[in-house]
Amino acid sequence: MSTGPGAARRRIWIAGGAVALGAGLGVARWVVMRPQPPAGSPLPVDIGGLAPGRLLTVEWKGRAVWILRRTADEVAALAGYESELLDPASAHSLQPESCRNPHRSQRPEVFVAVGQCTHQGCPPQLKSGAGNRSEFLCPCHTSKFDLAGRAFKGGPAPANLVIPDYRFEGDGRVVIGES
Repeated sequence: MSTGPGAARRRIWIAGGAVALGAGLGVARWVVMRPQPPAGSPLPVDIGGLAPGRLLTVEWKGRAVWILRRTADEVAALAGYESELLDPASAHSLQPESCRNPHRSQRPEVFVAVGQCTHQGCPPQLKSGAGNRSEFLCPCHTSKFDLAGRAFKGGPAPANLVIPDYRFEGDGRVVIGES
């Protein structure tokens, strides 16, 4: 074993490296071993205070999920421009059977959808459209969706927004991930 100032410095570096490696392994073990909820577990969301015209975004299974409380005027407007839509009857859409209707929801006033454009997964934004008509607009490639998540013709989105399984618990709670 060598002695001198170089050897002492080397021992300090080796000891410091061993301590850092041990700490790193401890953190890695904690990250891997910590309890996590199962992927896709149901997510209850309180919507009792969600006012008409407001959008709530929650995270479920690593994705943004929207809950929009539509006004009566917004629900009525859904029937006014079906000729402009790619799949107005949602015949080729991913959605629960309970949402196969013109408003694509279990209750007309509450719309639940995955907040990802069906073109490339970008997050559309709620915007006021022409003639006071609100819509979801994807800022990346200009895909547009109505407030039932139906894609407008002429944009790159090939399909309507995805509707996840969900159910209501009373009037003030939605459980995402369960039907």
